[in-house]
Amino acid sequence: MKFICQVEVNAPLEKVVEAFDSSENLKHWQDGFVSFEHISGVQGHVGAQSKMVYKIGKRDMILTETILKNDLPREFNGRYDFKEGSNTMSNRFELIDSESSRWIAEIEYTRMDSIIMKMMSKIMPGMFRKQTQKWMDQFKVFVEKNN
Repeated sequence: MKFICQVEVNAPLEKVVEAFDSSENLKHWQDGFVSFEHISGVQGHVGAQSKMVYKIGKRDMILTETILKNDLPREFNGRYDFKEGSNTMSNRFELIDSESSRWIAEIEYTRMDSIIMKMMSKIMPGMFRKQTQKWMDQFKVFVEKNN
């Protein structure tokens, strides 16, 4: 399953990328975010891994982020492995003008190990896109409020 989401942010590209690149900011725009911990490699570089924890309902969801490409301010790509599967996320940032920018995210679920994940991807594939778009819209609000 593959989809694209995007958002235009009324802020200069450098501010958008700076906000995106800070793990400290995740709590401000990703619902359920609990923690981010660097676990291996050179932080911010290709191959580096970090543990990300989210609270979903009553359970914790633990993801391992592996940086696949870090060419900020243009692009940041990662793979996210979790108990039920994995996905890749390619993030591109574009300058619209001096005071606005665009964030384009392409997500591809490359592995779904749980029956529930497989069923949800078939029955309600829009749910995955909707959650990503929600976080991107919340990011927009966060950045514009703090610009």
